Amino acid sequence: MKKLEKNIKRQALNLVQDELIKLEHFINSKDLPLVISPDINNVDLTGWADANRKFIEDKLLLNGAILFRGFNITTALEFGRFGLAICSELFNENGEHPRTSLNGKVYTPVFYPSDRKLLWHNENSFNHRWPKKILFGCRQPAAQGGETPIVDSRQVFQRLNPKIREKFIEKQVMYVRNYGNGLGLNWETVFQTKNRSEVEAICQQNFVNFVWKPDGSLRTISVRPAVAKHPQTGEITWFNQAQHWHPACLDTQTRESLLSSFSEADLPRNCYYGDGNIIEDSVMAEICEIYQELEVTFPWKQGDILLLDNLLTAHARNPFIGERQLLVAMGDMTSFADINN
Repeated sequence: MKKLEKNIKRQALNLVQDELIKLEHFINSKDLPLVISPDINNVDLTGWADANRKFIEDKLLLNGAILFRGFNITTALEFGRFGLAICSELFNENGEHPRTSLNGKVYTPVFYPSDRKLLWHNENSFNHRWPKKILFGCRQPAAQGGETPIVDSRQVFQRLNPKIREKFIEKQVMYVRNYGNGLGLNWETVFQTKNRSEVEAICQQNFVNFVWKPDGSLRTISVRPAVAKHPQTGEITWFNQAQHWHPACLDTQTRESLLSSFSEADLPRNCYYGDGNIIEDSVMAEICEIYQELEVTFPWKQGDILLLDNLLTAHARNPFIGERQLLVAMGDMTSFADINN
């Protein structure tokens, strides 16, 4: 794991657009994230981004992650405007994330206990549709911890044992989710309806199998690719949430608690090979070890915005102490069908 120093080093030839901004990297990381900060006072980040969208796109494709630091964007309204400057559209139908009250396209992070790490994942890669870009904005950093580790998904793919890699490519990943068991969000919240017929229609549109259990709760089953080819760069990336869903990747206390409360079939989340066979704990341990080795962390500062190419970069969340306020936006929705055409 690379925990980045607060100091940053300057790149050569780093002044662009009348020397408004500068490009840098953290000392311990030559790849991600690229750090963009103002080179003069009072730079309007949203205006600059709107005028330099292709420049940002090119840098994002190269680095996979860009940290905008020193522009002091802290409100949901400002954050949403910036998102629209670099995305064609922002996603506004997401029951997984509580909404802020301003525009419905800016969210707060999904709830997860603050004393545990939320493991690495590419946003919504368990769904048929997912965002090309995801943005995080820091309104208030935690008193301690709470970083958002990032991992280059291209390097994960390259580092994996070829036998493991090929097996996942062939079989894909099956995601099994149980709603309404007292843990996590219920199906009414996630699907944003109380109408079962509407839920079934959404599932069918998104290639999700569903089972209504006798107690009225819902189980969904979907099979998705384990890797993806980036439509612009042609690079193959490890693009899934196996390490985010598999019980072997949970901390010991959480795993034992869940397995003592639920059968394997009724766990809130679980994943298998696409043919339904169990993914070996040893395989998941190797995958998690690679993520751990590759992850890059840096301390949040108020006003930071982190932009990720969701295909190229996975993210996580470290445990934290104190109040932590982040904003989230997702843009430029696409699907496995889109990138495979």
